[in-house]
Amino acid sequence: MKTHLSVNLNKVALVRNTRHLGIPNVTRAATLCLEAGAAGITVHPRPDARHIRAQDVLDLAELLKAWPDREFNVEGNPFHNLMDCVRDLRQRGLPVHQVTFVPDSEGQFTSDHGWSFPTDAARLQPLIAEAHALNLRVSLFMDADPAAMAAAKAVGADRVELYTEPFAAAWGTADQQAQLDRFAAAAQAALDAGLGVNAGHDLNRDNLAAFAQQVPGLQEVSIGHALIADALELGYTATIKAYLACLGQ
Repeated sequence: MKTHLSVNLNKVALVRNTRHLGIPNVTRAATLCLEAGAAGITVHPRPDARHIRAQDVLDLAELLKAWPDREFNVEGNPFHNLMDCVRDLRQRGLPVHQVTFVPDSEGQFTSDHGWSFPTDAARLQPLIAEAHALNLRVSLFMDADPAAMAAAKAVGADRVELYTEPFAAAWGTADQQAQLDRFAAAAQAALDAGLGVNAGHDLNRDNLAAFAQQVPGLQEVSIGHALIADALELGYTATIKAYLACLGQ
């Protein structure tokens, strides 16, 4: 199975927002990543607009009209501003393919845990149904807990995005293989439940190849921080090609 690389552009917007000059340009970054072979673009617009802003979401959707074979993934907390963003895109007839529901709090530094079942089931279900009515694929940000995958499917999710920071933190330590085994088991449980498997958070050029080789059914990785940091040194084109090489492409 080919694993798609979706590039998270939040950090490009974060740098831009420190000045009022419009640089670096988010849509230009997206264009360079797509030209280099990225399969999609991810953004996570937060309520405080500290990086990706509402206008960026619109601009990127407009850009992706010219790339019909690529995907636009908009992620965030569906109880904050995420659904407003995707409703607006749909009303304008702009492309968005996947929403990734992430249970972060307003102002949270970065996403650091997945949804909990059965606690979150009742309130997630109607929003997943609304996303489906908008013809969107729904991925739930989840910890690597095999026992939770059937519950994610039962609530209506199409995919899960495995929160990979624990694996990344264990890279190069005695716990590395145990973490890989845990993520492989979670992915297999998701597949057994009828879910697709995505992954993201702190994946990089060092750890990505092993993860992709050992985690079954991996359809998409969403990578931002490390990839943008690499692009500062290598440029977007060389960086995208390096990450695709990690994925065996």
